[in-house]
Amino acid sequence: MSLKEKLVRKDRYIWELPAGTVEGQRVPVVFYLSDPLFEKLEEEAVRQAVNASTLPGVVGAIYVMPDVHVGYGFPVGGVMATSTREGVISPGSVGYDINCGVRLIGTNLKSKDILPKIRELMNEILENVPAGVGSRGTVKLSRSEMREVLTKGARWAVEEGFGFEEDLKNIEEGGVLPDADPERASKEAFERGSDELGTVGSGNHFVELQVVEEIYDEKTAGRLGLFEGQLLIMVHSGSRGFGHQVCTDYLKIAVQSLKKYRIELPDMQLACMPFSSEEGQSYFKAMNAAANYAFANRQILGFRTANTVRKFLGISWEELGYRVIYDHAHNIAKVEKHRSAEVVVHRKGATRSFPGQPVIIPGDMGRASYLMVGLKGSMELSFGTACHGAGRVMSRRQAKKFVKEVGLEKVVGDLIVVARGKGTVMEEIPQAYKDVSEVVRVVHELGIAGVVAKLRPVGTLKG
Repeated sequence: MSLKEKLVRKDRYIWELPAGTVEGQRVPVVFYLSDPLFEKLEEEAVRQAVNASTLPGVVGAIYVMPDVHVGYGFPVGGVMATSTREGVISPGSVGYDINCGVRLIGTNLKSKDILPKIRELMNEILENVPAGVGSRGTVKLSRSEMREVLTKGARWAVEEGFGFEEDLKNIEEGGVLPDADPERASKEAFERGSDELGTVGSGNHFVELQVVEEIYDEKTAGRLGLFEGQLLIMVHSGSRGFGHQVCTDYLKIAVQSLKKYRIELPDMQLACMPFSSEEGQSYFKAMNAAANYAFANRQILGFRTANTVRKFLGISWEELGYRVIYDHAHNIAKVEKHRSAEVVVHRKGATRSFPGQPVIIPGDMGRASYLMVGLKGSMELSFGTACHGAGRVMSRRQAKKFVKEVGLEKVVGDLIVVARGKGTVMEEIPQAYKDVSEVVRVVHELGIAGVVAKLRPVGTLKG
């Protein structure tokens, strides 16, 4: 019998593999899935979640969001908490793109203000916002400037003229994690990050113009300044090559540390070290530095995109109505207090969803994204965590094959897509992802986060 077949249905959207089902399993593994999403659940994703449940010091349960798919060691959509005293920290359970995350920016504009010139506007954004594999930004950093970015996060970008002081109030942790030590990152990480700040990157990253299509929670939408027909800007990017190098470096250190700390693993991709150890603390501080890089990156990208829109329309900042609605991380490990204990919450392809906090769920290219708000239920159901997107169901190779058979125009429909190459666009087609509306529905009905508004894309910049 497969592990998927061993999952026990506990409720309409809750599936569980009880602790002890597999040898070495310390805590239950809980999946949040509707019937259609359960059908798409990969056996390997179940195996990865179960493997994580065997790690030293894991507490509560492993929680897996409805956008789950196979990742490096730990499934994307996975949430794991470990004790700060007896537990480990796992680079693979954070991911390579540290603080890959999303920013949502509000404006006073309506869709009618930009739709007649949307193609020209998106081409203007393409000219002003670097995107794609190996893209280089206009911000060139010396080593001392890099240290400042890695320490100050989004504040560094604001001080350099990329945004306003009030932006920082609407970013997770104010856009800076204090436990960052740039000296814990390698020379290679510094080199890779020195000219990538203010760039989108490739893969599922994007800059998108969206329109508020439907509002479900009028009170919360009003508090956040949303109205139907409103133009919004969404940015999805992370720590680029700097974060990737930090993960690469510390995965090697973690593997080397296993024998020293007598840690046995079912999968070497879960290589880890005690959180309280010298190696664990070194990774944690380097990871926080990478997270700060990502906060600064999205600050620059969001501001630069908004400024491009403003200049294109020939209007003032006041007329544009630029304001950061929220910005939060996806791939991160954070020290938090849950259930009267201090723990390290690993969120891999998962979003913090504390009560009252905006939760941004980017969809696939061409369908919809959602704005939600965290609910009290998330604290008990998932260590204060929600999903982070739609979740892949098709490999990049399969997606390209599909496009070649059907034709790109039929796939993207009326959406205006601009990019410096077609490769990424082909890989990121809507059909490569689960239905984000179904993912959001599960999270909403479970009481993890409540739906506030549906956002329709009208123009997308891809790497």
